[in-house]
Amino acid sequence: MPESLDWGRVLVAAIVIVAALVVAFVLRTLVGRLLRRAGDTRAAWDDLAARLVYDVAVPLALVGGVWVAANMLSLKPRPLEITGRVLTALTVIVISLACARLFAGIVSQVASARQGMAASVTIFANITRVVVLGIGILIMLQSLGVAITPLLGALGVGGLAVALALQDTLANLFAGVHVLASKTIEPGDYIKLSSGQEGYVVDINWRNTSITTLSGNVEVIPNQRFSDTILTNYHRPAQDMSLLIQGRVSYDSDLEHVEKVLIETGTEIMNEIEGAVPDAETLVRFHTFADSGIEFTVILRITEFGEQFRIKHEFLKRLHRRFRMENIEIPYPHLRMLPPSARHNGRAADLTKLEG
Repeated sequence: MPESLDWGRVLVAAIVIVAALVVAFVLRTLVGRLLRRAGDTRAAWDDLAARLVYDVAVPLALVGGVWVAANMLSLKPRPLEITGRVLTALTVIVISLACARLFAGIVSQVASARQGMAASVTIFANITRVVVLGIGILIMLQSLGVAITPLLGALGVGGLAVALALQDTLANLFAGVHVLASKTIEPGDYIKLSSGQEGYVVDINWRNTSITTLSGNVEVIPNQRFSDTILTNYHRPAQDMSLLIQGRVSYDSDLEHVEKVLIETGTEIMNEIEGAVPDAETLVRFHTFADSGIEFTVILRITEFGEQFRIKHEFLKRLHRRFRMENIEIPYPHLRMLPPSARHNGRAADLTKLEG
């Protein structure tokens, strides 16, 4: 600043900063209303655009006001240069944060559009956020006069040491990216691991995958586990699946009549119960002459894995009622004495056998 303080310039600079604050708060109010109105619409892209403006409006207005005020004060070249670099660095940080949120939101919206509104894939959003912020920090350091080339070299050497120290974390990260890229599982799928864990995939982040069990609990599984386990995905290649229900009728039953009753009951279920595939064909297959009766399998079609319990519940109730109406016997398991040859061959202790 000059040796003789120019109070007129100081007053003008103060007025400029106050005006910048007023403009910043006016912009914040207007953009806040715009953001609330955008939230009432079904589209998500206007929300992202409004959020971007909301994030940068106030900081950029303040930075601009300070820069104009600094020029009004007629600072010496060196202080003015330092002020410009600091304000540039602040601008870069503000824009980087806003862009990180914007691009992460875009990635999340694309994932939701491809995998359903219930999808939540934070791994891609987090990677996008880290990359954008990393680029912003490098640009900020460059604006402050810091040479980033030696820094990148040091980061390369340090990154190798960090990679060795974080092998498990990086393995989970790349395993999660591989799982999503190969579409082995996606949020919303019902999966079952050979280790016994099963449930609906809720989220896949940089370290683990969260699944919700049918009992409502959440299980957290490291992403690396998916690369060395046998996995069953009940939503691939399609969500709808066959439901097999086992049953048995007595030997005195008319199998043609039994088949007709089974098909009629299954057809009612397919057309009336939510979760069944409408107009799907009900298949009946007799397959075993068992000791207690003739066993059969009824094949129904359901929309997804979780619907099997309601469909089986309704089918068994209606089938039991129809069997009683049609006088079709459901045989009880019975005890059969072992033949004498079995008792004489070292199995005399097994005097009876339960057949079911």
